[in-house]
Amino acid sequence: MNAVAEAVAADLALDLQVAIKRPAVPGRVLFERAARAALAGHRARAEVALRVVGRAEARRLNRRFRHKDYPTNVLSFPAEGLSAIAPDLLGDIAICAPLVVAEARAAGKDVDAHWSHLVVHGVLHLLGYDHVEAAAATAMEELERSILAGLGYPDPYGA
Repeated sequence: MNAVAEAVAADLALDLQVAIKRPAVPGRVLFERAARAALAGHRARAEVALRVVGRAEARRLNRRFRHKDYPTNVLSFPAEGLSAIAPDLLGDIAICAPLVVAEARAAGKDVDAHWSHLVVHGVLHLLGYDHVEAAAATAMEELERSILAGLGYPDPYGA
């Protein structure tokens, strides 16, 4: 990432919560770097809570908020309606560590690249991007590719 992009999102308050012991979770630097890259050009200041969870918690969250009874790799919870009292609060992200590792291994991907991809994906959801409609999905995927390339990672959707 270039110095200008880093400066744009330099003021990130990341509340990293690791709620599991295994598998190994990357260090704070990876999470902050990916979040800053996703925020670049969108927000000068942001507060994000990122919780690393196991399969059981991911399943509970997915069931409660999306009505889907299985664990998922990443969930985002935008802080809607709080801009008057907490203008920098962007929202919360939950990432399921066992799924990150399993998906990366199954696809032959670098685990750190996959962690970074899911952080970027989660932050983009907090910023209002989605992949419900085909055109929005294409735009979001292109942005993810660009951000991850800037971090030195390959196309997460490539073969």
